Amino acid sequence: MNNLLRSLLVLLPLLFTLPSQAVTLNDQFDLALSAELVSDYRSRGQSQTLGDPALQASATLSHSSGLYAGLWTSNVDFGFDIKTRQEIDYYAGYFLQINDAISLDIGYAKYVYENAGGLNYSETYAILNAYGFLVGHQYSSNFGADQKDAYTWTYLGYETALPFEALISMRYGQVDYKDDVLVSNSGKTRSRYNEWETKISKEMVGLNWGLAYVDTDMSDSECVNYLGFDDICDATVVASVSKSF
Repeated sequence: MNNLLRSLLVLLPLLFTLPSQAVTLNDQFDLALSAELVSDYRSRGQSQTLGDPALQASATLSHSSGLYAGLWTSNVDFGFDIKTRQEIDYYAGYFLQINDAISLDIGYAKYVYENAGGLNYSETYAILNAYGFLVGHQYSSNFGADQKDAYTWTYLGYETALPFEALISMRYGQVDYKDDVLVSNSGKTRSRYNEWETKISKEMVGLNWGLAYVDTDMSDSECVNYLGFDDICDATVVASVSKSF
């Protein structure tokens, strides 16, 4: 199930860090558990914690048929009077291993925010991974404060090994809100923005250590007009450490 768990690295806003190993329960089922500490929880380039650290955990149950289901959670902070401090994501899907180098992952995810049900939304996703390259697409039709907005997130990525048993992963994506919700100080509007990330990770002393550069092309004015803060869409370096159980 290693390829399945690796494909879920890019699933959901958060870019989960799921373990690359799993506990075999029996001939049919594997269970993967992980915990991670990140210096900033970034989703599609935007901070979900106002730049503060986050503690995250996941559990994924996988069947030999390729079916899987799981949940992921993290602390969040959106500021203002939004009372939620926890995000819980539920997901289920089907992972098809076509051959050793090509796989397809399709599924559904539900995002739930404690004490702020108006923020809840769901999305469908598909991820094709071939020879280290990946193409992903996620779609939601009930996003936003009134749960009637839509968005898509389409991205390309690549992952390869580095010397000293390190790993580098890169992603470039575009988020499209369908409506012109991004407004600059000059009054110019647009519905899309681009985001990208480069991450280097390495296993040491039983832990997986990571360092990522995350950025978007959103201006400070677009960020503050849409999210209320001008610095949570800026370039940043995110440090992480995770453990699989």
